Amino acid sequence: MMNGIRTTLLLASLTGLMLLIGGALGGRGGMMIALLFSLVMNMGTYWYSDKIVLKMYKAKEVTAAEAPALYGIVRGLVDRANMPMPKVYIVDTPMPNAFATGRDPQHAAVAATTGIMKILDKDELEAVMAHELAHVKNRDTLISSVAATIAGVITFMASMAQWSLIFGGRDDDAGNIVGVIAMAILAPIAAMIIQMAISRSREFGADASGAQLCGRPMALASALAKLEGGAARAQADVNPSTAHMFIVNPLKGKKLASLFSTHPATEERIARLSAMR
Repeated sequence: MMNGIRTTLLLASLTGLMLLIGGALGGRGGMMIALLFSLVMNMGTYWYSDKIVLKMYKAKEVTAAEAPALYGIVRGLVDRANMPMPKVYIVDTPMPNAFATGRDPQHAAVAATTGIMKILDKDELEAVMAHELAHVKNRDTLISSVAATIAGVITFMASMAQWSLIFGGRDDDAGNIVGVIAMAILAPIAAMIIQMAISRSREFGADASGAQLCGRPMALASALAKLEGGAARAQADVNPSTAHMFIVNPLKGKKLASLFSTHPATEERIARLSAMR
């Protein structure tokens, strides 16, 4: 019930941003186009946002034969949690991280990077996948996927607004120019703030649920400590609109992006897990 309300509020907020950008770009006509576009996007993100995110990172679905260690860990956890088996993906990047996506537990996917499987031991990797499955069980993944897709569209539309200033003229309307400049700057920030508002509490909840599922809160704490350092050393090309989906902030070390971190402080997460002992 609560996740349904939060998803509705998220969609409404991000749709409102799209309408504002449409109005800035094309007045009332632009706002109507943005409204139609947002309706299509809202439907599309509900059904296909998971596929969009997985394709964005060139994630490869794997079977038990192709990735026996990772697949076996996920299978053991879902059996213990009495959950449907999600699809398992691997993202070929040295950045150590993981994420989950999908609109519900029956249509879920979990993904781990090649980097994370190199630096974590079996217990730590199991704890990380337990965290991701907790997101699936708590139905956080729908909110994450929708936020990632629509926030990405808002960022793209804001970029269009910037290009319209360069090539579109509007020399006769200084007010419109100021509006477009403000929208181009503020819209991506507003989209990121909305993501931050829903993401930080989700991470604490998934940490607690994941630690209970795997039975080793300190394994998750140890994994988070390793991932925090690894994310800063082995950065990858990550779309900021999807940063909130990963278990640790993949933009660590990028100062401007880190100002709008979608994750709580890793130290606080580790402290809470330590208290669970």
